[in-house]
Amino acid sequence: MRLKQDYPKVAEAYERFGEACFDAGPLDRKTAELVKLACAMGAGSEGAVHSHARRALQAGAKPDELRHAAILGFTTIGFPNGMAGLTWVEDVLKGKRSRR
Repeated sequence: MRLKQDYPKVAEAYERFGEACFDAGPLDRKTAELVKLACAMGAGSEGAVHSHARRALQAGAKPDELRHAAILGFTTIGFPNGMAGLTWVEDVLKGKRSRR
């Protein structure tokens, strides 16, 4: 299913909500994307990790900053989940596409 094509009003509302969340505080886009990357790792969402890793790079994050954000999660989300997240970050850094 393609949300934007099948349900354009829902997709537009979701995008506006996301922008409102970004605008709700003082974090710059790069920092916010690194936070969202960490949240995606904690949720175990490969697709979201890929998406926020790409967005963080677009916002000016360096590869080592993405790796550091991933490694910081090891002691919070557990080593196996942290390694999965780091692997998903490396997918993006190596130019692999998300499977989702």
